[in-house]
Amino acid sequence: MSDIEKRAQEFRTKIQTLTAEIGKAVVGHKQVVEQVVTCLLAGGHALLEGVPGLGKTLLVRTLSKCLNLKFSRIQFTPDLMPADILGTNIVMEEGGKRTFQFQAGPIFGNLVLADEVNRATPKTQSALLEAMQEAAVTVAGKRYDLGQPFFVLATQNPIEMEGTYPLPEAQLDRFMFKVEVRPSELADLVTVIDRTTGAGSPEPGPVLAGPDILAMRALAREVPIASHVKEYAARLVLASHPDTPESAPVAKKFLRFGASPRGAQALVLAGKIMALVKGRFNVSVEDIREAAYPALRHRLIRNFEGEAEGVAPDAIVKGLIEAVPDLPKRVEKLLAAE
Repeated sequence: MSDIEKRAQEFRTKIQTLTAEIGKAVVGHKQVVEQVVTCLLAGGHALLEGVPGLGKTLLVRTLSKCLNLKFSRIQFTPDLMPADILGTNIVMEEGGKRTFQFQAGPIFGNLVLADEVNRATPKTQSALLEAMQEAAVTVAGKRYDLGQPFFVLATQNPIEMEGTYPLPEAQLDRFMFKVEVRPSELADLVTVIDRTTGAGSPEPGPVLAGPDILAMRALAREVPIASHVKEYAARLVLASHPDTPESAPVAKKFLRFGASPRGAQALVLAGKIMALVKGRFNVSVEDIREAAYPALRHRLIRNFEGEAEGVAPDAIVKGLIEAVPDLPKRVEKLLAAE
């Protein structure tokens, strides 16, 4: 077994151990867990959306128990201020002299839960922008780097919109994945009832530490991707723009703006991790397609017609996938000529 194969096998084993440990507390939601772990290992951030009571916060708390990292929770409310998140300078008096000393806020953690992120005002939400993009914050003109790994998991409720402030497009774009948490299936719901109304349930424990995650991130970036697969990811993103030559019919009809270059980056990074999890050391077009839904659904801005007809973002992503061929036209022509 080569060194690469050995490292890839260790990667899969660690993923399986982590997901099994999460499964001690989180019943079902296999796809949700996989997508959140993919974001973690890609160095991205995840937005969990679902109605109350589906286990969004439980998943994040469980993940924090499985990772030997510093965990911070921020409960977003309308009266929350940026300083409550980032920290502030406080006056310290020592020896008759007064000096300012920076007191770090809860953003200075490795795994940060932004609970009900859409309940805070835009001013407070904007406090996350620099942190999520650059893993640093600026307070009173001074820049403070955040520790690595740094991972933001935000939650929001899609139905209770009264008194909420929808996230601006610039902030949504900083989330690598938007993960939809749906109701449990019958068997999973029965298991949840048994665990939560019985004598007790197994408690998850730490299985990965910061250096493990950073090493796994580095390995994922080494996974090769063929030029045509990379180009497929780029063509998928370009197809979402209604005013480009590569635009898909569904984009021209229902979209005002398409996905940003961050969408293409998310597709490729997620594809590399999905390939490793499946036991391959190369990215396939199918990996890109699988990553397309969580990576693009929050980056598509519908036009009036799309809003009026209630076209779901996932339906538009499906239309993009159907419209974009696996191979570019120039390659198809060459193959046809042979």
